[in-house]
Amino acid sequence: MTNEQVYGFFIPSVNLMGIGAVKEAGPRVKNLGCKKALIVTDEGLLQLGVADGVAKLIREAGVEVEIFSGAEPNPTDLNVEEGLRIYQQKGCDTIVSLGGGSSHDCAKGIGLVAANGGRIHDYEGVDQSASPMPPLIAINTTSGTASEMTRFCIITDTERKVKMAIVDKHTTPTISINDPILTVKKPKGLTAATGVDALTHAIEAYVSTNSTPITDACAIQAMKIISKNLRAAVANGEDVEARNQMSYAQFLAGMAFNNASLGYVHAIAHQFGGIYNLPHGVCNAILLPHVERYNLIAKPERFVEIAVALGENVSGLSTREAAEKAITAIEILTKDVGIPTGFAQLGAKEEDIPLLAENAMRDACALTNPRKATLDELQEIIRASF
Repeated sequence: MTNEQVYGFFIPSVNLMGIGAVKEAGPRVKNLGCKKALIVTDEGLLQLGVADGVAKLIREAGVEVEIFSGAEPNPTDLNVEEGLRIYQQKGCDTIVSLGGGSSHDCAKGIGLVAANGGRIHDYEGVDQSASPMPPLIAINTTSGTASEMTRFCIITDTERKVKMAIVDKHTTPTISINDPILTVKKPKGLTAATGVDALTHAIEAYVSTNSTPITDACAIQAMKIISKNLRAAVANGEDVEARNQMSYAQFLAGMAFNNASLGYVHAIAHQFGGIYNLPHGVCNAILLPHVERYNLIAKPERFVEIAVALGENVSGLSTREAAEKAITAIEILTKDVGIPTGFAQLGAKEEDIPLLAENAMRDACALTNPRKATLDELQEIIRASF
């Protein structure tokens, strides 16, 4: 008898892509019946005038707007509390997140607590909330995290110095907007880090124990697009076509991992972010070849397919040789786009490796890694990444 196992597929009900998509923000907020929107963004986008530009679009549609620009990189529980206070004091009924993963995750945290009460800490884990959030319109300005369309919300607990992984169907945004024009001015380092973050999403989802034919299709296509376009987007940030392709790639990777989940790369990266406040995409990029080299023996045939998707010629090679080409391709790509080679140069301390490993073992993303590590093995992976 076959064991029953049901897979879900989560995605916002409306997803707008392409040049000019941001102009839809006002009408879409209005059509949701909203009266007052809270824009959740970061200080940089406020200073650049991007937040005011989006606020203008929403006001022109007849909806009032408040702006909260306190979403920090690696958003914290304190950011969520401050944003929630403004949301409630100003009588908002809708949230518009503007930025990359930090703004979207902060907005999700605000919405989750606004609808369910308590503190954001109460929702760590999988599907811990009872009620849907207020409407959330997520406007993306980077091409990497896919937080504008996922049910993942990563918030740093400032007391424990741990990134809380909140995976909840109620944090899926109502509408996502990806306009590549908003990504054009992003610096090379951010473009590279977020692009490899998207690649990590695709690869981890593809080898996840929860992968399905649907997530596989999304993941492989994302890898192909990233392999062909990330270098161009880093080399020339005003290459609109490369930016547009990267918007699609990160969205496809998001579709994959939002439903297949992730693995040890993210489980470990969350700990580096929580302890050292390092950029999430950079952490993923450093860890990716080390973790996947460890994972290779669990699903060698899948790594052959990853190698091909990343442009490697594997004809005439054994399965093992072809699979190892995937690791080579990852290393070449990360080097080409200027990713740091190890955590030592970023200020991480080797004496923290046991704590990093212990916390990673408890991270929700570790559950779907294809090869199960002991604590000692996880420490060795982390040590190699230094």
